[in-house]
Formats: sequence, structure tokens, C-alpha cells
Amino acid sequence: MKIRLGFEIAYQLPQATPMILALNVHHSRVGDLERPDHLMTNPSVTTSGYRDLFGNWCTRLVAPAGRFVVSSDTVIRDDGAPDTLAADAPQVLVERLPESTLLYLLGSRYCETDLLSDFAWKQFGSGPTGWQRVQAVCDYVHEHIEFGYPHARRTRSAFEAFNEGQGVCRDYAHLAVTLCRCLNIPARYCTGYLGDIGVPPPHGPMDFAGWFEAFLGDRWYTFDARNNVPRIGRVLMGRGRDASDVALSNTFGPNELDGFKVWCDEVH
Repeated sequence: MKIRLGFEIAYQLPQATPMILALNVHHSRVGDLERPDHLMTNPSVTTSGYRDLFGNWCTRLVAPAGRFVVSSDTVIRDDGAPDTLAADAPQVLVERLPESTLLYLLGSRYCETDLLSDFAWKQFGSGPTGWQRVQAVCDYVHEHIEFGYPHARRTRSAFEAFNEGQGVCRDYAHLAVTLCRCLNIPARYCTGYLGDIGVPPPHGPMDFAGWFEAFLGDRWYTFDARNNVPRIGRVLMGRGRDASDVALSNTFGPNELDGFKVWCDEVH
């Protein structure tokens, strides 16, 4: 199958403002693109790119004062398969985990493992391990948090989501990531496109999505506590410890969001 995906984000800037953008499809999916997902700006500015510490592609630029628009539009090929299920995937003892996964056992900006460790072990410590334990975490988070766009708050942490019981997809992911880390399961935050392919209407407004990956056996697996069912057409953009590592944009100066559109639709 083919999926058309892209976005248009507009800012109002009172002065020339440096930006770092993480809005490209992840390098692991670049080979599936029908055409490069180049970032376009209006007005046109000079850009440069680099890979961050997590391997995400980032773009640097200086936006001029006034209205500034960043956009992209492309088509990607997808196998149309839902997220992988591996119910027998085992949990790996901490002492046997690959060194590259250990960072994802630690607390981070939005994932306060120190505040949720006691709860995690009381809630999940006597249950199954491995895939079933991660799924139990997803089931709990899915039921515990009430989804709603009015609940969105970009500063909300996992502990706050736990206490408030409401949020958006990033809050589901942060809380699930934190609980997994408390249970000695490496977990990392992911952001990207997730359209409504295979989902019956009505559909909500399109936005970028947040989910997570857990390391089990010898690989990373995708989990989504917000939807809590395998989904079709998930397109990764970035991975990190939490949302602070994969912010869509970092603006180094005052700014106001003036427009935001995202699309991710199957091409028939």
C-alpha cells in the first residue's frame, strides 16, 4: 500500500529566530519513500542537517521575523501489516541487556522512574514478565488515562499524567515508558505519523502521534498504550528517552503557533 503523508506548520515570529526541526521520516524508512521528504519553507531560508545522538535527522535554520511556514509532502510505501505481536517475547535480565539499551532503563525529563517505582512493582511485580508484562502496563495505562485534546499540556510528565488521569497520546506513552523502566524493561519514546487506516469512522483530527518501543528478547517491539490494538501504517519519525528528545521543533526565541495541519492517508 501507499500512504501520502505530510504537514504544514506556521509560526508568527517577532524577530529572526534560530530553529531545530525534527520533522523528517526516520532513516529506517527512507528507502520506502516514493520521493524525498524535503522540508520546504516560506519564505525560503538556508537549511543544514545533522543526526542527533539518537540517530534522528534534524534540520537547522534561522527563520525571519513575520509569518514563517514549514511543510513537507510525500508518499511512502508500506507493507500494510499491523504492528507485530510476539506474545512469547521474553524479558531480559538487566545484567544481560545490551549496553545500547541501558540508557532506556533510566529516568528522564518526562519519565520520573523514582516517583513511580513503588507503584510499578506493587501493581505488576507479581504478574507475568516479558511481553505479557508490557501488555499489562499498556492495558493499565489505556484504562487509567482519559484521552482528550483539551487535556493536552506540553509540560505534563508521566507522574502528573498518573495523578491527573487524563492526557493525549504522548502522556499515554510517557506513563507506559516510565512503568516499563521501573520494571527493568528498556523502553523508548517514539513519534511519527499514524493515520486512521483500517479504523472505522468517525475519525478525530489528524496530528502527529506518540507511542513507545520496549526491548524484549533480542529486539525492540512497538507498543501503543493510547490505542492498545495493533495499527496499520505507522511511520516513525524519531526516537528518544522521552518527548524532549524528539520535539518537532525547538525555537530559540519568542514565537506563536499560527497554523498546524498533518495528513496521513492511504493512496487508492
